[in-house]
Amino acid sequence: MNFLEIVNKRFSCRSFAEKEVEKEKLDYVMECVRLAPSAVNKQPWTFRVIQSEEGKALMHRYYHREWFNSVPLYIVASVHHDEEWVRADGKHHGDIDVAIAVEHLCLAAAEIGLGTCWVCNFDAAMCKDELNMPDEEEPVVLIPVGYPACEVSPKKRKNMEDIVLSDSND
Repeated sequence: MNFLEIVNKRFSCRSFAEKEVEKEKLDYVMECVRLAPSAVNKQPWTFRVIQSEEGKALMHRYYHREWFNSVPLYIVASVHHDEEWVRADGKHHGDIDVAIAVEHLCLAAAEIGLGTCWVCNFDAAMCKDELNMPDEEEPVVLIPVGYPACEVSPKKRKNMEDIVLSDSND
């Protein structure tokens, strides 16, 4: 499968089969996360894999959607603000770094037949507190991971000429 096929295969999965994710597949996905680039190679992140029933119950407290309750495992991606690179003008790059790593996760999962979804609209304060994150750490995104229970057609995307600007005459 080439990269464009993987990108086309990835979608926001909100329906998961009742099938556990094999350790080998989870290890593969997390290795892809580990190799993700970050600004100045700071790697200012932590990825918590949540598989226990107690942990899953916590995830359901942070995000209240019916589909979210039947996920085999969750990954909580967080940024360490004390480790992130800060540009000279003061712009922090930790969220960008985490986003790059999360998309590595989602694309790697899609490649091996797993579904994922970015969940950013969750109770981050409760998540931080209940997962005992230190002050400088902030949860950024919850990623449900599992086998998709449905096929989804790719969403319509903008045309190339609507998103790409070029300074050449071609």
